[in-house]
Amino acid sequence: MTSTINHEPKIIRLSVSGMRCAGCVEAVEKALRSVPNVFSADVNFADHSALVRGDVEPEVLRKAVQDAGYDAAVMEGLEDPAEQEALEAARYQELLNKAVVAGSVGGPLMLVEHLGLFPMLGEPTAAGIWLIVSLVTLWVLYYSGGHFFKGAVKSLQHRQANMDTLIALGTGAAWFYSTMAIFFSDSLPTLARHAYFEAASIILAFINLGSALEMRARGKTSSAIRQLIGLQPRTARVLRNGQEVDVPIAEVGLDETVRVRPGEKIPVDGVVIEGHSSVDESMLTGEPMPVEKDVGDEIVAGTLNQSGTLLFKATRIGRDTVLAQIIASVRRAQASKPEIARLVDRVSSVFVPAVVAVSLLTFLIWWAVGPEPALGYAFVTAMTVLVIACPCALGLATPISIMVAVGKAAQKGILIRNGDALQTAGRLTCVVLDKTGTVTEGKPRLIKIESGPNWTEEQVLQWAASLETGSEHPLAAAILTAAAEKNCTLLPVTGFAAVAGHGVSGLIENRAVLLGNLALMTEQGVDCGRFADRLTELAGEGQTPVLLAVDRSVVGLLSVADPIKTDSREAVAKLKSLGVRVLMVTGDNEVTAKAIAAVAGIDEVRAQVLPQDKAAVVKGLQDAGEIVGMVGDGINDAPALAQSNVGMAIGTGTDVAIESGDVVIMGGSLMKVAETMELSRATLRNIKQNLFGAFIYNVLAIPIAAGFLYPIFGILLNPMIAGAAMAMSSVTVVSNANRLRYF
Repeated sequence: MTSTINHEPKIIRLSVSGMRCAGCVEAVEKALRSVPNVFSADVNFADHSALVRGDVEPEVLRKAVQDAGYDAAVMEGLEDPAEQEALEAARYQELLNKAVVAGSVGGPLMLVEHLGLFPMLGEPTAAGIWLIVSLVTLWVLYYSGGHFFKGAVKSLQHRQANMDTLIALGTGAAWFYSTMAIFFSDSLPTLARHAYFEAASIILAFINLGSALEMRARGKTSSAIRQLIGLQPRTARVLRNGQEVDVPIAEVGLDETVRVRPGEKIPVDGVVIEGHSSVDESMLTGEPMPVEKDVGDEIVAGTLNQSGTLLFKATRIGRDTVLAQIIASVRRAQASKPEIARLVDRVSSVFVPAVVAVSLLTFLIWWAVGPEPALGYAFVTAMTVLVIACPCALGLATPISIMVAVGKAAQKGILIRNGDALQTAGRLTCVVLDKTGTVTEGKPRLIKIESGPNWTEEQVLQWAASLETGSEHPLAAAILTAAAEKNCTLLPVTGFAAVAGHGVSGLIENRAVLLGNLALMTEQGVDCGRFADRLTELAGEGQTPVLLAVDRSVVGLLSVADPIKTDSREAVAKLKSLGVRVLMVTGDNEVTAKAIAAVAGIDEVRAQVLPQDKAAVVKGLQDAGEIVGMVGDGINDAPALAQSNVGMAIGTGTDVAIESGDVVIMGGSLMKVAETMELSRATLRNIKQNLFGAFIYNVLAIPIAAGFLYPIFGILLNPMIAGAAMAMSSVTVVSNANRLRYF
């Protein structure tokens, strides 16, 4: 689906490296937004990406990120999932190696010191041994912690502070203090003559291990995107110069003829020009039943051809395919921030400087009033505060849940286009449903045929369909479709005429035939006789009856209706069970509207409402205090969708209007509205759990690390335990978010 809007701002996706906490998010976003002609920039800490919208070259954005102390690479097209997994596996292994190296040095050091096998600082033989330990630990800081120190220096150059600042200060101070203690032990009180080399090493071991585990868990959050990317095959079989050749997907051109055989994935969007098959569209729409495809039908890239061979003409390629747009839409939603996330970002941006201040204050208080060795206690408590207070868990709490939820929704055929929609959907108090194409199928069908004396139902259908051949009315299409399904042979018609608003007339086998409503029959002086009562009954059921008269005598009745979708009643009941008020708003007449609403289980109906007036209905409900979700087809309901708190556009197959709502329901099932609400509620619960855990962790951990429990219970937190706790807090948040994958 190519845009009809000229000069549409470019959307550029960057992979950002060097971000370690939520404070980095603020710094990168600030750098990107400061670039001229950038309209918006959202950085996702969960997958270390940035989505930028604006009239700007990617290299300019990359330089802005680099100038801020980070690095970036432009991400183009559909990445290879295998390549992405290989890169992540390599990064995971690197972090694991750093953790193992730091642990293999810190662990034995801690054991040796615990057993008292090393001489005490200040003893004649101590300096040489401890100097070797210092140099080994310095190498560990370089290998296992070098990335933290580089990040801290870059942050300092830009007058910022982040996780790297805390880790570098904590471990660097441990090494520096310990090394100084080797050379100046005589100047320190006896109890302060202690080295913390093992603490620096084990802290780095725990933090790198935590980062590795977090990365592995984070990788699972992107599984939905990877599955979507993996849907598109790498090659296509095209017909060129009378021969079939396999070419890379990027080389398929518009209007090229492509062949897809049974069991193969469809490479690009197109229109079938030869063949018949059933196509599994479940990965795009969430609907399990295969869809029959014939000549003239549209097919979508990434769907699976099941039974027959198809020849089709490519109509959309590359970034214009429905699959590519879905992936782009999911990524935009994953990168977007609901209000709760923006609040957390603001808190996180000032968190690290505040922690550094608390650490310094802790040092001064312990040094001033702490027990001997005051300097040793001051140093340990200040270092522990720095290590334990890292805001990683806080920064991950919201985006990681959003990523999982949006990806899960996409797998179920629900496209959530922004984080605010995901946050608001669960709070809806009222859902407004359009009728045609939303509650109903949107395609009139022949429901009933009744015949008069000496006529069969087959004859009534044959004569009615023959007469309707020249009509373009929707009712005619329903009758002709039914005749085709029953393989009726159409009869020749002469003297065809359409009577506006009433019906049609003509000659079949030299007999005068009329097909239309009661007004047409009355006008032509036809006695409707036994069918008069049935006309009233069927109209009350929401059906449109038409009469067939031959030689001024009614010989049959055909009833056409737009039937409700098979799951509409169940969906309405589900919405009600969620405590939601359900209304149906339609331009149809009140009798038909109420009949459809009764079948669907909808209690409130607003009939004969013009498309432009539907927005006013939504506004009225909002003024009455309702939080309104509007569900419509995304075209004539656009004003109402825009007015609502959450606009949900119903789309079927390739006709989905991705830009028309906050949420796009691909398969057309109303059950997905309730599923969206339930997913929203589950996601918000998950985010609140994450935020509660992260905030409580910091609220409790920082005072304990600063030594608040020492005067009462004599408890002082070990810096190594602080490092482990900090690393595990992030892993806990990510693991909790991943529970949404099983929603």
